[in-house]
Order: sequence, then C-alpha cells, then structure tokens
Amino acid sequence: MTTSYNPPKVWKHESKGEGKFANINRPISGSTHEKELPVGKHPFQLYSLGTPNGVKVTIMFEELLELGIKEAEYDAFLINILEGDQFSSGFVKINPNSKIPALLDKSGETPVSLFESGSMLLYLAEKFNRFLPEEHPKRTEVLNWLFWQMGSAPYIGGGFGHFYAYAPEKLEYCINRFTMEAKRQMDVLDKVLGNRTYIAGEEYSIADMAIWPWYGALVSGNLYDAGEFLDSKSYKNLLRWSELIGQRPAVKRGKIVNRSWGDDNEKLIERHDATDFEGKVLT
Repeated sequence: MTTSYNPPKVWKHESKGEGKFANINRPISGSTHEKELPVGKHPFQLYSLGTPNGVKVTIMFEELLELGIKEAEYDAFLINILEGDQFSSGFVKINPNSKIPALLDKSGETPVSLFESGSMLLYLAEKFNRFLPEEHPKRTEVLNWLFWQMGSAPYIGGGFGHFYAYAPEKLEYCINRFTMEAKRQMDVLDKVLGNRTYIAGEEYSIADMAIWPWYGALVSGNLYDAGEFLDSKSYKNLLRWSELIGQRPAVKRGKIVNRSWGDDNEKLIERHDATDFEGKVLT
C-alpha cells in the first residue's frame, strides 16, 4: 500500500529516494568544481552526451559536413552527466543551466556561447543557410515544430521516461499520466505526417533533426524500451518517417557521437575528425 505524501510547509532537498540521478540533481545552480573544458582544433567545440538532446546537434553538424561545408567542422567532447561534468566551472561558463549540450563557436573574432539544443539548430541553420527555408510561411512552419519539440519533449524525458524507466518506485498514477501525454504527442505527429513527407512539409529541416532523436527513437522502441508498452506499431506514419530519417548517412553518424554505452563499434565517445567513424557500425 502506497502512503500518501503530505507536502511540508517549506520544501527542503533530501537526496534519498531519487534513484540513479541522486548525485547530480540539486535545487541550486552554479559550478561545483573548478575545471576548464578541453579545446580542439575546429571552429566549433561541442560538449555533450549522446542523449536525444545531444544527438540533435551532432546530426546537424554531420548533415552540414555531408553537404561539403567544411566550415562546420567540429570537435565533440564527452560530458559525463552521471559524474557531474556539467557542473564544472568551464561548462557552467558556457551553459549556466548545466545541461548538455553546450557549444562554442570560435569561427569569428569573438567566441559565441550557445546552450539549448533548439537554439543551436537555429543558429547553425541561419549561419550556413541550410535546413531552414527562406520563405516566411515555410520558415514559420519549421519553427512551429522546432519549438513544439522544445516544449513537448520534457514530458517524454522528464515525465514518461523518468517514471516508466528510472524512478525507484513504479507509481501507477505518474506512469498513466505521462503515458497518456506521450501517446497524445505521438498521435499529433502521426496525423501530421499522414499528408506530408517531413515534419514541416516536403523539405527535410531542423524540425526533423530536433524531433527524430526523441520521437523517432520512441516509436521505434529504442527509447526506454517502451515500444510495446506504447503500442508504437499503431503509429504507422510516424514509423515511416522515423525509418526515412534513420537511413540518412549523416543521421547514422550523428547518433553515435558522444555515445558512451553499448558495443565499441557502435559508439564514438569523442569526435574530432571524419576518420573517427572508420570501423564503426553505422546502421
């Protein structure tokens, strides 16, 4: 029998019962230790982890490089969030919110710091004039879906994913509440993709790059191992789109960058050159 929780008059942080993330969650911001970030040779320095939010940006870089845009070369350094790397003084200097990814653009006279994956996708799309239509109506539709993802995915990651896969106790109310929202969001995408090839129309865009690592992985059963639980096979249009995006060479490369788990030939802990992908299994 579950005991009801009576909230105290003033909440105080206690790390007990928080599961695998107890050592990194805290109610205050700022750095916990002094440590500078490593710096590579390329114009862009990415500090990240191969989670869905991190994968968005590495896919974008690989798509730009696939087009032959050498100015988009980047170094990708691993940030181990379970070890608290995101709380180093160097990381917090770029991203005061201490969440991956963080990006530094050194291509100009003054380095530009970026945080939030959606901001990075928009920044790179505008900088290189790729994957974001110039026509105002089409551009607006892409941005509609980019910001939809930024506002919706926390319910998938922090809500459904946490209570279904990570919470130390399986709570029926919490799982039901966030499963309902996860399926509603999948249904939104499935219906939209019933009459268009890509998320924002007939052109591949940063909207697809933002949404695929979350919802493409979710509908394919590769996120939280929840495919059967969510009845993913019923979302046929979303599945079609997910498979289409997943076959792109740049996506195959981008999804393994800063991946620190799995078989050695299916992960690339750090990326500093195109040759780093040699010997990797890109599926």
